[in-house]
Amino acid sequence: MYWRGCEESCQGYRDYLEAHMPGAELIIRDAARDRDRLPGFLEEARAFQPDLLLSWGTTVTLALAGTLSDLGNTAFNHELPQIFTLVADPVGAGIIKSLDETGRANLTGTLNRVPEEVNINAMRTYLPSFKRLGLIYNRNERNSVLKKEELEALAPKMGFELVALELALDSSGVPLAADIPDKLTHLKQLDVDFIYLGSSSFLNEQSAVFTSSAVEAGLPVLSPYESQVRESDALMSVSARYYQVGELAGELTLRIIKDGVEPGSLPVARMTEFAYVVNMDVARRLNLFPSVEILQFAETVKN
Repeated sequence: MYWRGCEESCQGYRDYLEAHMPGAELIIRDAARDRDRLPGFLEEARAFQPDLLLSWGTTVTLALAGTLSDLGNTAFNHELPQIFTLVADPVGAGIIKSLDETGRANLTGTLNRVPEEVNINAMRTYLPSFKRLGLIYNRNERNSVLKKEELEALAPKMGFELVALELALDSSGVPLAADIPDKLTHLKQLDVDFIYLGSSSFLNEQSAVFTSSAVEAGLPVLSPYESQVRESDALMSVSARYYQVGELAGELTLRIIKDGVEPGSLPVARMTEFAYVVNMDVARRLNLFPSVEILQFAETVKN
């Protein structure tokens, strides 16, 4: 069950199942970014009784599985085996107890995010004078708020200052894309050294305006989404490849369906390989080129 269609992780998952479980039927449901569709997906699944549910992202996973405090609530899935994927902080969101013990008999998942210490060190390596980090977040996504709180806690430990600005919302509680350029201009005025996109499906969808506005303001962006370096104007990314995340979810699927392992007995599967990508066109526009040291291990791309 996907939030914005069958993207790279979906392709990786599908290819893995075709290679290791030939003949398996994969039924894809796409919410098309509409939360109101999600309860119907669970109702349909309960009627169909599939061997496994796969939920993509924090919003979809919360709608299907709920949180640990919802274990007695029949509005959520507590009986069908389920794997979550592309959830930025499943522990912080209250979905599971820990990465080693989910606390949910029917639920496990994958973790693709790079530890934030790695991202901060990547910015420091690229820009040794880095001291102040800019962040824009949107309150209507739990994972976006959690990421802000995580960085607030990390800032004093790693010796940087976090400047976080919240996007304005419209009357229905949806973030205003038109507010993004103004917020980035404000962050420039507040003398931030780097912008971090954080964890936000909305800002990922608005990658063109977000990254181009940042470059206009003279600000480099580190994004957790590699596509924003390859297809937009983010300067750099340290991230897991979504296709490989899909394959990792496929490995869990085999353990559950073919081997008969209870999902809750499996720890959350963590990505261990990450890609470091730098957009050289953006580096040139910002007059902020990577060092020789970085060029020895980073992949460079041009728009």
